[in-house]
Formats: sequence, structure tokens, C-alpha cells
Amino acid sequence: MMLVCYIVGGILVSLVALYLFLELHYFLRMCLCVIIARFFKTKIKILDDTYIHGVCITTDVDTLLYHMNNARYLRELDFARVDFYERTGLYKKIRQKGGAVVQGACTIRYRRFVRPFSIFKITSKIIYWDGKALYMEHRFITPKDDFVRAIAICQQRVISCNADDIMKELLGPEDGIQKPEIPLEVAKWIECNEISSANLRNGC
Repeated sequence: MMLVCYIVGGILVSLVALYLFLELHYFLRMCLCVIIARFFKTKIKILDDTYIHGVCITTDVDTLLYHMNNARYLRELDFARVDFYERTGLYKKIRQKGGAVVQGACTIRYRRFVRPFSIFKITSKIIYWDGKALYMEHRFITPKDDFVRAIAICQQRVISCNADDIMKELLGPEDGIQKPEIPLEVAKWIECNEISSANLRNGC
């Protein structure tokens, strides 16, 4: 009986330690997103939209307990991106080329609160790319009213390989799809980032 108590106590202590030193919920959900995208969802083309659903729970709310914490929006994008990477084969192609992909920059505009216990959908798509990076747009939409609650643009920096080459291979010559014109807001945002980088290099 004492042995059972020690085993149960050890398991509980281990779980508490994991929650203290790792954001266990984040890693478990990330693994679940990868498994679902890889084995249970259909594969799509690189310029198609993907979407995942989420719900604002008590651990997501702001200190006022009134809406989703601003930082949680960016965290939710990790799950949306891994779904996109897996279903389009983007991450696999980058790894085949010996490269890696990291978040280079992100901007988000909040339009309306996501309330506690509200269900939301995140749509993801590539809107532009160059030799160094892919630019993705993510929208937080509440299905009940189809309203865009927030919109984010993220720069995914491709390391040790060329993003243009990756996209050409994923598009395929048979698709006949041309590279889209750079959206105005993305062009202005890239310019802003370049000014910020120059200021940092100059010690400003």
C-alpha cells in the first residue's frame, strides 16, 4: 500500500515539476497539431488557405478576465503555422534542402475582443515571398459572426536555402502560377523593418 502511495506521489510531483519548468500544455498541443495535420487532414497546395479552430479558455484571458490576452494571439499562431507547414509540405521541403525556418518579424492588428469561452478560427496563407523569407497572413475569425477579430502578418525567415527556390518547387511548373505582386502593407512593413535594422546596426 505504501509503495502505491509513493508511486502515485512521485507521478504527481513529476507532473507538477513539468508544469513548473515547461509549459506542458503548449508542447502537448503542438504535438497534437502535428499528428492531426500529418495523419488526419488532407494535403493542400502551397498557396491554399488553411484553418484551425481554438477556444479562449481561462488560461488565455487578460488580467481583467474580460478578453483574450494580447500575447496569446501570437502564441496561437504557432499552432496555425505548424498545421500549414505540415499540410503543404513546406517544412519538409525546407529540411530536404538542409535549411530551417524561423520567425523573423510579426505585426498584429487587434480589431475586436475575443471573449472568454469564445470559439475562433485562424486562417493562414502565404501572401508574398522573396529570396530570404515567406510572408504569411493570419486572421482570427469568430465563426458565429464571421468577423475578423485580429489580423497578423508574419515574416518567416528561411535559413541556409533560398525561399524563392523552395516556392518554385512547391508550386511546380505545371501550375503556371506567377509570383504575386507584393501587397502595399507588406512593402511598407518590410521598409519599416529595414529602417529598424539599420538603426540597430548604427547603435541607435
